[in-house]
Amino acid sequence: MAITSEPLKDLSVAMVTEPVTMAQWLLIAPVVWCLLVGAVLLMLRKHTWLQPLIAIPALAVLCLLDGLLLAHVMVSGPLTMTMGSWLPPFGISFTTDSLGALFALTSALVALAAGVFGRTDVDDTGRRYGFYPFVLLMMAGVSGAFLTGDIFNLYVWFEVLLIASFGLLVLGSERAQLDGGAKYAFLNLIATTLFLVATGYLYGLFGTLNMADIIVKAPELRSSAPLMTLVTLYLLAFGMKAAAFPVNFWLPASYHTPRLVVSALFAGLLTKVGIYALLRTLVMLFPFERTGLADIIAIVAAATMLSGVIGALAQNDIRRSLGFLIISGIGVMLAGLALGSAAGLSGTVFYAVHSMVVMAALYFAVGLAARINGGFTLSAGGGIYQAHAGLAFVTLALFFSVAGLPPFSGLWPKVILVKASLDVGAWWLAAAILVTGILTTVTVGRIWALAYWRPAPVDDLTRSASEHDAEPPQPVRLPRGAIAALAGLLLLTTAFGVWPEPLIRLSQDAAIGLLDPSAYVLSVFPGEVPR
Repeated sequence: MAITSEPLKDLSVAMVTEPVTMAQWLLIAPVVWCLLVGAVLLMLRKHTWLQPLIAIPALAVLCLLDGLLLAHVMVSGPLTMTMGSWLPPFGISFTTDSLGALFALTSALVALAAGVFGRTDVDDTGRRYGFYPFVLLMMAGVSGAFLTGDIFNLYVWFEVLLIASFGLLVLGSERAQLDGGAKYAFLNLIATTLFLVATGYLYGLFGTLNMADIIVKAPELRSSAPLMTLVTLYLLAFGMKAAAFPVNFWLPASYHTPRLVVSALFAGLLTKVGIYALLRTLVMLFPFERTGLADIIAIVAAATMLSGVIGALAQNDIRRSLGFLIISGIGVMLAGLALGSAAGLSGTVFYAVHSMVVMAALYFAVGLAARINGGFTLSAGGGIYQAHAGLAFVTLALFFSVAGLPPFSGLWPKVILVKASLDVGAWWLAAAILVTGILTTVTVGRIWALAYWRPAPVDDLTRSASEHDAEPPQPVRLPRGAIAALAGLLLLTTAFGVWPEPLIRLSQDAAIGLLDPSAYVLSVFPGEVPR
């Protein structure tokens, strides 16, 4: 019986044959870690006292993993790991550069602060119904979105974080939460559907979903494929997720309804994933089409800035004012996207990091203030400075930061964006940024004057009794964990303002990586350079 032997196949043409390095494992570690810890917390959901003891150290480990990843990317450049050993574009790739790693680290720091704050803000019922498992699941989605190199995989991680956010939004099952959750879910599902339609359209045109592969193929298809239509769909889908005008009405309808720690997480992270997706698709994948849409994006940016801050100024509820300030900040970030220059994009990246930290901290501060005066209404508030001067001054510092006043982090990205606008003759966009800053200062000044500086309102009966009371009012004691979380974020925004050079360098590296993605492509396809 004859024995035939076939020559060995050369697997190197179809599969990754090199061993996976430790640095590549570091790329997927944040996602895997969040999913594993979230599963453990879900199994232990009845042991409510254990939930924060596991979740908070786990979030600290997530910060460490993201910090190591950012340090590696800054030294060695973009990093890629392809699942299942199949060579890209057939295998799903995780790829990150300075932009993705920086956003992942910042989001992890905000989540850690939220985990600490949630220890006192979420009761046993909230823990039993999944607060900490939902936080870890949401961080798996956020981390996956920032670290993936595949645009359909980006859609998948959007779905993961949205599922977790739905659970967090209705935690407590109050009427207002269910109403806000329904609006949030419906409008985000519209955006997700648009995202999915655009991605199916993209696959039909390119035959690939790998971002590096799309970068290489886009110049060849530009003359024959309707790429402008495709990019417009992505702009609409991600613009809705980022809460850009005029598709931003879902945010002020929902962000004031959940627990304060949940609102803080949403304010810090969710809209920034939309901004990240816009930067990836419009700047890195389709720069030519972004140039064609630049004027429209600039108009949307100005409208988002001004409508957001005017909406904030008109509110009587502090939480709703903060929701509109989030929208206004999205407009500032879109201004850098519209400019498309290295300076403009670096300003957007810097502002996004600043906004993650400051908006989450403001919700923490407002939540602590509500423990003092019993609510969020400006017309019925007051007396916070008398009851807790330290909290009043911390909140004032955060108000300075969100308004772009020195010496805090909000100053520098606005300076960068105004200069970048003037450099290209877009004086009206620079004026919109400056006017927004002035109106933001008026808005936060009004909140501080009415809710913090003004004495607490008292009725006649209480006033007559207080006249005979010789003892001064006792200061209010706030939970130490909540104070620690707020102080950590305040320290970050102060450090970014006083010593901005490291974050400016990181933002510039991220902008250069978007404008010149050759290193990104080379990490996925060694030897291939985008044309």
